[in-house]
Amino acid sequence: MSTNTMKAIRLHEFGGPEVLHYEEVPLPELKPGEVLVRVHAVGINPPDWYLRDGYKMLPPEWRPPVPLPVIPGSDVSGVVEAVAEDVQGFSVGDEVFGMIRFPSFGESAAYAEYVAAPASELARKPAGIEHVHAAGAPMAGLTAWQFLIELGHNEPNPFQPERHRPVPLNGKTVLVNGAGGGVGHFAVQLAKWKGAHVIAVASGKHESFLREFGADEFIDYTKSPPEDVAHDVDLVLDTLGGPTTGRFLRTLKRGGALFPVFLGFSDAEEAAKLGVTVSMTQVRSNGPQLAELGRLLDAGTVRVAIDSTFPLADARKAHERAARGNIQGKIVLIVA
Repeated sequence: MSTNTMKAIRLHEFGGPEVLHYEEVPLPELKPGEVLVRVHAVGINPPDWYLRDGYKMLPPEWRPPVPLPVIPGSDVSGVVEAVAEDVQGFSVGDEVFGMIRFPSFGESAAYAEYVAAPASELARKPAGIEHVHAAGAPMAGLTAWQFLIELGHNEPNPFQPERHRPVPLNGKTVLVNGAGGGVGHFAVQLAKWKGAHVIAVASGKHESFLREFGADEFIDYTKSPPEDVAHDVDLVLDTLGGPTTGRFLRTLKRGGALFPVFLGFSDAEEAAKLGVTVSMTQVRSNGPQLAELGRLLDAGTVRVAIDSTFPLADARKAHERAARGNIQGKIVLIVA
């Protein structure tokens, strides 16, 4: 590497997609425990646009301080360019993918040609998939994994006093709301892998896609409210969450569980009457879990759906696509 700068997307103020600027920035410095990755593809996720607009969707006391200018993003797939002296297990030339420093905030973020990543948060990219698909996997895949399969850490839960506990899925009926999106399509596949009967809720355009990915039943929410159709469900994973998530209490068996991915549930009293466990967690970077997910991706047991791709320089257009909604799988930035 003959230069000490790179191209990246930065924002100097909060706002809409127009605040994302493609510009020259300093290369990240490699610190102990880190690996420098030459980025080939970047997965974009809701926290990227939450950051971009200054976390307006969070209560003021929950908004993390963000030093501007800042490079957004967490999900990358690429090739190891350099390795800190104390790092073992990765070598220059290895293909890797990961969710970098989430939910904490670091100097080196993903919308860039290079990222300095903690080695503990990376895994080998599955040989059988391209960088575009690998970049779409980390946050969405780990969210589904940590909600449904294994939490994988003992950090305090910011959303509730109790530690989140996944429930056994084998032989159970699992409803996934928002099944066509990033987290949703992973959740459908992981629940199916674990032996569940899966009901997918999405708009009609996603039906054939979700049945191909393992859904046993499909509910088109544009035609029928899912809470009027589904009954005797053991677990609901509501990838949309928010203030309407309480409606899914009507679909659950007594003693069932409701896992909203986003804040807003306010029907605790009704849930208690029904004996329903309501639980949330915060997805966290985890290289070993990503390696497990990578083995499923390599085997074709789990696949990554790509909604659309954009060059890194067109991150603004990628965010505009996200804002239109009805995403099927993941939006990915390609780094030339």
